[in-house]
Amino acid sequence: MQLNHFANRVDSRYFETVVEMLKVKLNFIELRRGRLAIHMRQPGFNIDLQFTRSDTANRDGDKKYSQVSFLSDDPRAALEDLALWANANGLPATVGSYSDKEFYLDAPDAFVDFVIEAMTPDCAEYDVNP
Repeated sequence: MQLNHFANRVDSRYFETVVEMLKVKLNFIELRRGRLAIHMRQPGFNIDLQFTRSDTANRDGDKKYSQVSFLSDDPRAALEDLALWANANGLPATVGSYSDKEFYLDAPDAFVDFVIEAMTPDCAEYDVNP
């Protein structure tokens, strides 16, 4: 088997806002859309992100450990830029940190079971030959 995509739940009220944020700020393109879900991808990569509409009222208490993760030379600034966009578009969002190299964006009204993480590229350097 080969990895194809990850799926996460987004509150239905903010679904289109989250999709638009990824399109506008991170250059995601829409691959396919159904009544409940959308598949998106950043150009140049072959792993997709699926978001599914959710009407669940509860949020996972430890969801900050379930991330959609990105690499960035300045991860805090990148996430703060996303938070500014989200807040300006009616989606309350804040930035937190795991360390001085790893940060996360949470939009608790929208993100049911995940946060968006950004980390410096050296965090993804592994001494392994695939």
